[in-house]
Amino acid sequence: MVEHALAALDVGNSLEATNIAKRDYPWVPAKVPKRKMTRKRALSVFMKDGFIDRYSGNRLIFPGTLLLLGKVLPDAFPAHENWKVSETHDVYRELWPVVDHVDPVARGGNDDESNFVTTSELKNGAKSSWTLEQLGWELYPPGNIDEWDGLMTWFLTYARVNPEILENRTIDGWYRTAKSTAGNGKS
Repeated sequence: MVEHALAALDVGNSLEATNIAKRDYPWVPAKVPKRKMTRKRALSVFMKDGFIDRYSGNRLIFPGTLLLLGKVLPDAFPAHENWKVSETHDVYRELWPVVDHVDPVARGGNDDESNFVTTSELKNGAKSSWTLEQLGWELYPPGNIDEWDGLMTWFLTYARVNPEILENRTIDGWYRTAKSTAGNGKS
């Protein structure tokens, strides 16, 4: 298709090149709804999936726990304030859970819980707006939150014992979200 379109351009026929592209490789823009993923909404997805990366099957870690590691052990787990790759430990990309749309919204997928799964920051970036079929990926089953809670219970206990860590607004935000979503720290 590209060669045919370029051949049409070579003879000065941009209209024909456009027609070839539209006929042989059409593009239809998707209507993307305005959406907002709150911490509470994201945490409910992480808990539903048992903190399992649904694209790899790997265990992921509660974001508050990872942030806490970066604050308490900054030499071991450095994190740049803007996540600059050269100054941020790979643990954040590999184990940080995010919510992804299995069927990309940019390709017409729904923006609701039926289309949400937990994945890592790394896998989410690799997937982008591709479908699982296009990538040759599979969807792993969710985990059991009673077997693996992403170290969220550990985080809640540590924060209660060491409340000074909650002076960090982002860590405190995850603490408050975990307490309100998970109840008494038990998921």
